[in-house]
Amino acid sequence: MSSEGAPADGLPDPATAGSETPTDRDADRAATRPGRRLRLYSILIGLALSGVVFLAYSQTWFSLDVSSPQGGDSTVTVAGSAAGAALSALALAGLALFCAITIAGRVFRVILGALEVVLGGCVVLAAGLGIGDPVKASETSITNVTGVSGTASVRALVQSHSMTAWPIVAVAAGVAMAVLGVAVVVTSRRWPTGSQRRYQAIRVVDAAAPTDPVVAWDTLSTGADPTAEPGDNR
Repeated sequence: MSSEGAPADGLPDPATAGSETPTDRDADRAATRPGRRLRLYSILIGLALSGVVFLAYSQTWFSLDVSSPQGGDSTVTVAGSAAGAALSALALAGLALFCAITIAGRVFRVILGALEVVLGGCVVLAAGLGIGDPVKASETSITNVTGVSGTASVRALVQSHSMTAWPIVAVAAGVAMAVLGVAVVVTSRRWPTGSQRRYQAIRVVDAAAPTDPVVAWDTLSTGADPTAEPGDNR
């Protein structure tokens, strides 16, 4: 024997079907909280690393003592913008990548993570070339100061050179970018994709309305509209 107001035949109440209870919402939030934190930290770290690369690009990398063809010595300071010109484009690409990853789906997150690995490798390569041969990386700056061109001629002018910490910082940031890209590829499946429950359509139906097709037909045969809202005089 069913109580008054309960759905007949044990069927769920159409008025509450598809609705989401506060308990369900709390369970969803608890389940996705670690993934949300992981996504947030990954994005913030990615943006920060790109900012570090751009900062290193704008700082002084090398200081070279060169002999002037007109006589005397001069000191040439070389910034990352000259020694590692590609770093600015790589840093901007990293910023754009992590802006895009905030709205990307699972498959595109994996692709973007792989691209971050490539960007990190390119940053290491660009900075590493400057560290490996500071004179070659500074050739354009030396030519602008002395008017001497040609790698061999420029090398002959350089008496000594020193390096700041910024090229090392750029290399470290590039390695971190590559590691972060691998982490994104591995952990992106744990990132939340949004709850589908909140977008479910909820249909509110009058509990007193006939659900049996036979009853609805009988109601229609009497001249009443079984689809009319309560209080509708149609």
